[in-house]
Amino acid sequence: MTDHPQPVRPQSTRPFEAVLDSRHPLIVFDGVCVLCSGFVRMVVRLDRQGRFRFATAQSPFGEALFRKHGLRTDSYETNLVLIDGVAFTRLDSFVAVMAELGWPWRAAKALLLLPRPLRGWLYDRIARNRYALFGRKDACDIPSPELRKRFLG
Repeated sequence: MTDHPQPVRPQSTRPFEAVLDSRHPLIVFDGVCVLCSGFVRMVVRLDRQGRFRFATAQSPFGEALFRKHGLRTDSYETNLVLIDGVAFTRLDSFVAVMAELGWPWRAAKALLLLPRPLRGWLYDRIARNRYALFGRKDACDIPSPELRKRFLG
């Protein structure tokens, strides 16, 4: 039986409608993590329609979204992905993004065949060691002027 990405329930109902637009999936990521920033660069390259929007977890907007969805704001060990108002974290956030990018990236849904505890364990091993494995920047990248339009917060 195929498991589906599990949404995260927000702790607050205070809307972010002034900035969020359900037509544009949002990725909130650790802006100093080389792996996380590389993932965002990959999404930018593959997102030919320019649908995705981005925010660093270290920004006030990113921190507010992390808090709203009950996530820690001291370690940013997960990306937070919002698609059609539904929040995804951990490996489910990766799978949800890849599914939005279409074929062949949608094939990442096969990861959902792994039992949830195993998926969580694998994700946590990488997330907790991401700086040691992939590196850490002193500051978030400065996006190009064109890409800056897709950053929120």
